[in-house]
Amino acid sequence: METLDVSDGFDVHEYRHGLKLHRQDGESMYLVNRADFACPACERPFDRLFVSSAREVTFANPPDAPFCLVRTPDRLLLLTH
Repeated sequence: METLDVSDGFDVHEYRHGLKLHRQDGESMYLVNRADFACPACERPFDRLFVSSAREVTFANPPDAPFCLVRTPDRLLLLTH
């Protein structure tokens, strides 16, 4: 199982072969993990990935599953399990 590499930032294009875009707007995207990538925080497989370059993010409906947060210099990643 391949773990998302965030040691030098995060480039979603490196993982496009296994992530399906579910929704995207100006600064954020929501993806589904179809390749069993592992979470960079806990190294377990994750279900969905939210990526945002926005400075502030508000969730109207927070995840109802366990989740991890990972911060890179220019992005926030929220991974649900």
